[in-house]
Amino acid sequence: MNTIIEQSFSVPFKYQVCFSEEIFSPENKLFIDILSAERKSKVLFVVDNGVVQAHPNLLSQLKIYSEVHSEFFTIASDPILVVGGEASKNDEAIYQEIVEATHLYGIDRHSYIAVIGGGAVIDMVGFAAAISHRGIRLIRIPTTVLSQNDSAVGVKNSVNLFGKKNYLGTFTPPYAVLNDFNFLKTLDDRDWRSGISEAIKVALIKDLSFFTWIEENSSALAAREMAPMQELIIRCAQMHLDHISGKDPFEFGSSRPLDFGHWAAHKLEHLSDFRIRHGEAVAIGIALDSTYSYLKEWISEDDLTRIIAVFKTLGFELFAPELGGDNLIKGLKEFQEHLGGQLTIMLLKALGKGEEVHEMDHELIHQAIDLLKSYNQTQNLVTS
Repeated sequence: MNTIIEQSFSVPFKYQVCFSEEIFSPENKLFIDILSAERKSKVLFVVDNGVVQAHPNLLSQLKIYSEVHSEFFTIASDPILVVGGEASKNDEAIYQEIVEATHLYGIDRHSYIAVIGGGAVIDMVGFAAAISHRGIRLIRIPTTVLSQNDSAVGVKNSVNLFGKKNYLGTFTPPYAVLNDFNFLKTLDDRDWRSGISEAIKVALIKDLSFFTWIEENSSALAAREMAPMQELIIRCAQMHLDHISGKDPFEFGSSRPLDFGHWAAHKLEHLSDFRIRHGEAVAIGIALDSTYSYLKEWISEDDLTRIIAVFKTLGFELFAPELGGDNLIKGLKEFQEHLGGQLTIMLLKALGKGEEVHEMDHELIHQAIDLLKSYNQTQNLVTS
């Protein structure tokens, strides 16, 4: 005899994504306002060392802010400084240091871990927070364009393993996301532009008017004008949040529309030993899959030219030697493994409209790579 008891329940998730400047100025109460009013809070800060180098007064600002608002929270220890970029996700000792700190300083499920840094550091610290006490409240304070408009507003946390990106990870929503535009002022040009590729991605598959806006403002964005960048970040973050609140926020299925351009991007990052940064790899991946869509006769030559022109105006390189050979093609199988189940790749049916496919023609991929290589050499994208 078989006895089966079926259980079913749902858990609502709610968190705020906030936009501000100088959030650790004593007069700015955003940080303390998002803390629970139930009791005085304990906060463990983890900070990207690169952010500290760019903002040498940050650690003293944290100390002063905590002293001014000591009735609301206390800092558990001196902030933990970690290496930035993908290196933070490649060394398991780094996330284990965060886990150990939760033990040493008594960080429990009613405490907070506040992470200040780029997307990779936020991924890593989020993973450490998620596996400690089965989930410690995480406050994300992203400091790059890419993390403010994309990675930090979502529900994923991860580290790399076995040479594969995001192999270990969880789906755990943050307690809150605090975007401080002031951090963007010290970014180098590569990090400034890298995050724009994620905005182009979501615009191309979901919203032609947003792509047109990016197109019209590409020169201003390349010139590092702050007003259009702030608008881009807010619009892009909103579109990502709208998608996450849809039918599959924890990705139980194989559909990943927001991974447009990412099957190649993830492989390029690894093949280049992360010389190519994530946003740069995404730009190449989008260019590749857009060219593939053109070769399938889904988008026109004019459409493809518009996409390439926007990336070039922003200063992106759209070809890398790692695209050659069969190594990139192996990324399709790895991407399928990452998805689980059926291979699902987002392509462009039109500007502003994505469409998923479940197989890719390897010969057509090579033709798309050849076109990008030719463009890189001659600046002529298509020979009719």
